[in-house]
Amino acid sequence: MIDAVPNSVAVANANEAVTAAARWHIGAAADDAVAGALHQIAACAATGRCRRLCVRWMQWVRVSRTSREAIMKLQQLRYVVKVAECGSITEASRRLFVSQPSITASIRDLENEMGVHIFERTNKGVVVSEEGETFLGYARQVLDQADLLEGKYKGASEQVPHFSVSCQHYSFAVNAFVDVIREFDAARYDFTLREEQTHEIIEDVAHMKSELGILYLSEHNREVIERMLAANELVFEGLFCATPHVFVCADHPLADRASVTLEDLEDYPFLSYEQGSYNSFYYSEELTSTFERRKNIRVRDRATLFNLAMGLNGYTVCSGVISHELNGPGIISIPLDVDEYMEIGIITRKNTTLTRYGQAYIDAIRQHI
Repeated sequence: MIDAVPNSVAVANANEAVTAAARWHIGAAADDAVAGALHQIAACAATGRCRRLCVRWMQWVRVSRTSREAIMKLQQLRYVVKVAECGSITEASRRLFVSQPSITASIRDLENEMGVHIFERTNKGVVVSEEGETFLGYARQVLDQADLLEGKYKGASEQVPHFSVSCQHYSFAVNAFVDVIREFDAARYDFTLREEQTHEIIEDVAHMKSELGILYLSEHNREVIERMLAANELVFEGLFCATPHVFVCADHPLADRASVTLEDLEDYPFLSYEQGSYNSFYYSEELTSTFERRKNIRVRDRATLFNLAMGLNGYTVCSGVISHELNGPGIISIPLDVDEYMEIGIITRKNTTLTRYGQAYIDAIRQHI
C-alpha cells in the first residue's frame, strides 16, 4: 500500500519495512510529530518566521536522511540475504511483507553502489553469483553484529540469536548442538546444523554461512586441506586425535572381535560418504579410502549409511566416537588395526572471535569426546 502512494510518509518509530518503503520521514508518532509540525507552521505563518522554520527543517532533514540511509543499508542487506535463502524475489517479498518492485529496486541500487553483481537472474528465480557468495558472507556478518548491538542496547527480548555449524557426519557434533540449545534455552532462536561434504564445509565457513566447521586432518589429506584453508583465510584448531575404528551393526559376524583388520573386512561392503565433484581421497571422510575394495557403496546421509550397515553387514571407517542416544544400540564401534590417526578439529575464519554460542559449542564437543 505504501509503495502505491507517491508521497508516502513514515514516522520515526515505524517498523523497518514501512521506513524503507516511505518517501518522506518525520518524527516519532509518540511525539505528536504531525500535530506539532502543523502547529509550528501555523505559528510561524502568524509571526512571519516561515523562512527561519524552513532552514531549521532542512537541517533536520539532512540528519534524518543520514540516519535513514544507515537504516536502508541494513535493510538492503536483509533483502539480499532473504532472497538468497529463498532463491526467489517473489518468495522473499511474501516472507518480508514488502512489494517485489521495492526489493528488486533496493537490490539493484545496492549492486550499483557496491559495484558487485550479487544475483544471476534465471527463468526459475535467482542464483547467487560467485562474487555474490563472498558479498553475502560479509552481509551476514554485518547483520549478525547489528543484531548483537540491538540485543545489548535495545533489550535482549528483541534479539533472535543466530548460530550455524557445518560438519562432517559426527554424532558428537549433533549432541553438542543439542547441548548449546538446552544451555541457552531462548524463547526464540534461529540455529542451523549442516552435515555436508568436506568442500561444502570449507565454503560455508569461508562465506560466513556458518560460524565454524568440523572436519579431520590426517597425514594423507593434511597438505591439501591446509592449502585450501589458507586460500580461504581459514584456520584449523585441533580438538582431539583418534585412532581409526569401524562402525558395524551389533549382530555383524565380526562384532565380537576386540579389533579387526582390513583383510577381515574384505568380504563386506565398504560404506562411505559421497563427495560429489570433489570425490577424491583428500576430501573423503573415511581414513582408509585410498585402499582398494571390491564392494563400495556411497551415500549422502548418516541414517542411510547405518541402515545399509545393518541391512548388508556393511562397515565404515570412523573416529570411534559413537552416541547410542542418537544411533541406538544397533551400531557398535570396533578398533581397526592400521597405523593411521585422525585429528578432528574446528575451522574458523582468521582473526574472528567466536560468539558465545560458538564457544559454548566447542566446550560441549569436548564433553562428548
